[in-house]
Amino acid sequence: MKKIETNILIEASPDQIWTVLGDFENYPNWNPFIPFISGSKSVGQTLEVRIQPPGGSGMTFRPQLLQFDPGKEFRWKGQLLFPGIFDGEHFFILEKKAENQTLLTHGELFSGLLVGLLGGMLAKTEAGFRLINEALKAKCEG
Repeated sequence: MKKIETNILIEASPDQIWTVLGDFENYPNWNPFIPFISGSKSVGQTLEVRIQPPGGSGMTFRPQLLQFDPGKEFRWKGQLLFPGIFDGEHFFILEKKAENQTLLTHGELFSGLLVGLLGGMLAKTEAGFRLINEALKAKCEG
């Protein structure tokens, strides 16, 4: 198992940040790592997500939505081919720190047989998460 976890403090309320995170149609306008996401925002439903890692090849996958709790948490789980090969549970967690300040914890928990072989890809993924964090901060604070 491998975990990537990033954090950033954003000068905005959780609800303001959620407005951006939950607006799938506008991801191409601000998100450098996830330029496309669509699907029903109901737990258990399948999303369609396109990622574009910095310096890497893009890919589209169809994860299951695990959590969509406005102002708090957005989480999905995807897999390569079938469960147990290479699974990833992606998460965004919003925690109010002050009146107009929120800590974003953004990451992914990877598991499966191929996790140890894909270390280079995971480094690019972490760089992509940091790009999302910075872009979300700029969007919400600007």
